[in-house]
Amino acid sequence: MNFDLNGPKVIGLKQTVKAITDGSAKKVYLAEDADAPIKEEITDLCERRGVPLELVQSKGSLGKACGIECSASVTALL
Repeated sequence: MNFDLNGPKVIGLKQTVKAITDGSAKKVYLAEDADAPIKEEITDLCERRGVPLELVQSKGSLGKACGIECSASVTALL
């Protein structure tokens, strides 16, 4: 993993969408194997709001980087 998820963050679609919308998201990480509707929603929202978006290899690696024991499709650094 070549990304750093230390510091305040939110994990999951609803919380990430809220963070992007309210302007608190500084960067968003999206798993390449996330469901297509999630990828489309997050990609479009980040583009509209000017939030940097980085794709990561898998939901499993994103979850592990977040320090949780399950997979994660999307997370946002605050």
